[in-house]
Amino acid sequence: MKKLGYLSRSQIQRIHQLGGDRNARKVLADMKQFLSSFREGETVYYLNKEGRERIGSQTVRKKTLQAKHYLMRNELYIAFGQPETWKNEPKIGTKKTGFIIADAMFTVDGRYYFVEVDCTQKMSVNRRKIEKYKKFKETGLLTNFELIWLTTTEYRRGQLKKLCHGLDNDVYTITDFK
Repeated sequence: MKKLGYLSRSQIQRIHQLGGDRNARKVLADMKQFLSSFREGETVYYLNKEGRERIGSQTVRKKTLQAKHYLMRNELYIAFGQPETWKNEPKIGTKKTGFIIADAMFTVDGRYYFVEVDCTQKMSVNRRKIEKYKKFKETGLLTNFELIWLTTTEYRRGQLKKLCHGLDNDVYTITDFK
């Protein structure tokens, strides 16, 4: 949880291979002194003060509307095999080209993968971000990369695919992982 922020019960279950729902609930009940939770379709957990102190985390989490964004990003983390090189919200760019803060980034065999989650974002914001990635490619700042989007609807998937034309990309909807 220190790395991913918020995790649903099913995500914890898959990451730690806890088997069935009953076993996952038992393990989480044993950890309840270190966790806070709320419902977002299913129970979502995050570290409370005691949990943060136990593992040395300084990041305070609370129930927030942004939790859905984190949960969607976590789905990609799990789907791509929990890459060791995974970094949340890295800053990419230079003063000359400008900067982007990707939702996540990881590498496989020297190739960069940039993750963007489209949960409640306006499409104009997504368009500007994609244009930045294209600029990075044109200027040679980034050459060997793939842009991975996760969105909520088929309609938005189609819009993102069109905007990403010319870039190596994959666009998923959250239903692809459920």
